[in-house]
Amino acid sequence: LANPDVLSDNVTFSTFGRGTKSTIHNWQYDVTNGYRGLYQDVFVVIYRSNIILENLSGFEGDNKDNITGQAMALRALAHFDAARVFSQIPTQSGNANASLSIPLKLSSDPNEQLAQVTVGEMYDFITSELETAKGLVDATPTATGQLDKEAISLILSRAYLYMGRWQDAIDSANEVTTAVAARDNVVGVWEDTSTSGLVFYIPNAVETTNSNVGVQWSQGSPASLIPEYVASFELDQLYDEGNDIRKEAYIIDSSVSAGDPVNGIKKLLGKDGGFNGVVDIKILRAAEAFLNKAEAHFELGQTGPALTALNAVRSNRYTTAPSGETGDALRDAIRLERRLEFAFESQRFFDLKRWNLAINRANFGDLADGTGAPSQILTLDQGSFKFLLPYDSSTIILNPMIQQNPGY
Repeated sequence: LANPDVLSDNVTFSTFGRGTKSTIHNWQYDVTNGYRGLYQDVFVVIYRSNIILENLSGFEGDNKDNITGQAMALRALAHFDAARVFSQIPTQSGNANASLSIPLKLSSDPNEQLAQVTVGEMYDFITSELETAKGLVDATPTATGQLDKEAISLILSRAYLYMGRWQDAIDSANEVTTAVAARDNVVGVWEDTSTSGLVFYIPNAVETTNSNVGVQWSQGSPASLIPEYVASFELDQLYDEGNDIRKEAYIIDSSVSAGDPVNGIKKLLGKDGGFNGVVDIKILRAAEAFLNKAEAHFELGQTGPALTALNAVRSNRYTTAPSGETGDALRDAIRLERRLEFAFESQRFFDLKRWNLAINRANFGDLADGTGAPSQILTLDQGSFKFLLPYDSSTIILNPMIQQNPGY
């Protein structure tokens, strides 16, 4: 969950932590130390989905369609998550669709060795699979933590946005009916006292799942924090304190054991009043539907609808929201709002990658006022091969049909 922000410009390496993910943060990964575990993890999900789908033929329960749709949607999402890490995103370059993606795995056979499909073929599968799944799942989930039609529509909107299929991205986003979290509820969403604006999340409590996802950012109390990464001073200053509620919801004024103040990351710190890192895992939020629409409308030259969609988010975040942008200023406002809204939420690296932009970290340190030690490496050039993560050498040993990404 942390890697897409660790890879980007949203965080600064903290000299007060344990040095975790420093190889990822400094873009020094190779075939022995890449995006550890992701490839295996997504194929565990794909395997389980395939097992379910292969054994449903003799099942005639009333919920057969819903089970089928859930398995198909999760299989598509797992392929999507791996594809955007290990391969190009369609809008990244003019020839991205013809480049290699990951293998397309539609069988539970663990010994099957598959060559990679192209990026175009992979994204066609993802969207086709999700469209089919959307027609099968329940309109309202039967249990918390299940995908419904609305959640699948939001995943589709993201996939179509990545493909540059702007109208399809808008149409799918329009199927999301959950309202954007109101300003008064934003802090509560990240303290688990509110589910406002959540389209899909995984419940997580000490008594049940007990996954302390927050420790990847920091450990300890705000008064004596051990941060692995802190909010970058540049990002911290982009939030209009007192006007933008996200400053209070996402970043916490903290001190390390030595007493130095830092901009701690609050998003996964803990439930209301807690700091054990055990919080519900938010996967999809309604704000994304509107920001997807804003970007897609802009790309179609529809500046009025783009501004309307953008303001649907901004009006719920600011006391006094900016407004009225046109031209390149509107494009930049949409991209800025996306960064501010989804900071520390697994999106920033992929947004920069699909926009074909360099990653430029400001030369500020890890203390709250921008002093202290900056991250070791500050720039990943536009078009660098490092935007495609390497396959672990063990992955290629197990499946020699996989071609390693260029540069590794």
